[in-house]
Amino acid sequence: MITFKSAVLIVFGVLQGMTLGAEVSHTNSLKLSDIRVRDPFILADSSSKTYYLYAQGGNKSGNDNADLGVMAYRSKDLVHWSGPERVFERPKSGFWGNPPIWAPEVHKLGDAYYMFATFFGRSGGLGTQILRSASPNGPFQILGPDANTPAEWEGLDGSPCIDPDGTRWLVFCHAWSQIKDGTVCAVRMNKDWTARLGESIVLFRASEAPWVRAFRRADEFVTDGPFLYRTKNRKLLMIWSSFRKGGNYALGQAESESGTVKGPWKHSKDLLFGDDGGHGMIFKAFTGELVLVLHQPNGGNKERAKFFKISETDDRLKVDGPWDPETAGRDRAPIAPNGTAKTL
Repeated sequence: MITFKSAVLIVFGVLQGMTLGAEVSHTNSLKLSDIRVRDPFILADSSSKTYYLYAQGGNKSGNDNADLGVMAYRSKDLVHWSGPERVFERPKSGFWGNPPIWAPEVHKLGDAYYMFATFFGRSGGLGTQILRSASPNGPFQILGPDANTPAEWEGLDGSPCIDPDGTRWLVFCHAWSQIKDGTVCAVRMNKDWTARLGESIVLFRASEAPWVRAFRRADEFVTDGPFLYRTKNRKLLMIWSSFRKGGNYALGQAESESGTVKGPWKHSKDLLFGDDGGHGMIFKAFTGELVLVLHQPNGGNKERAKFFKISETDDRLKVDGPWDPETAGRDRAPIAPNGTAKTL
């Protein structure tokens, strides 16, 4: 998450200074245009045939530094939304993480739901923490006393990937604000996602991508929001965000030449999306479409989740244009999604 302006269980029904019910719409009256969200993440939950949109609580209030936990909106059709309901409340003691909370994403891995979220407040300033719940509605519980990225690093935007041989990886960014030329890194995780195994490795640096420009100074390059996707032909792709040459916030893609997280990674010179939007993820709609969701624009408290239909062409992703779920799949029988496109 790039912007300038965390073992207590969640207590449903209580918000700071008000009841949860006072903040929640149960009437499916919300549209995406009503919901401010940075770094949007959609879980298409096949067991309940429900879509969940996860966001940090401060997005709704317009104060991204607020200590409001993680919220979830729900929808059956991606058009009409209810919520938000709090699915994680940051413990006020006994936990290393402080607000703000950035880029929460939720994946069903095995029989449980795992949240990956970035917190402030330790020696490195930023860290990714993994949480777990039996339900996509939470409450999500913190796994272990320490962050899942190295303590001395500004590690953010963690996201899971599983190699074909079963190796579990936490893929994350090492922030440009600490090392100038930001990197995408990975660290192996144990089977239940509770602990790191070994040291982190660097997958690539931001400046290696041909489309990336310097951020604020000539030696500063941003990596942001990695998300991994395996194609029909089992190629491993990564979409990630930075700032593009001749423009603003954008979304590019890279391919692992080994088909595993270790890479090496080859960057496409062509952008996936270049119009002041990014931090994207991919999911499969219940109507069968492959959908990219990202936030746009990238500031001014005007950020909204935007949907785009995407397709695979020669083992690359291509945006086919904006996607309207209200008109999608009217002449087709719904098919079950393969969860999010992240469990590889």
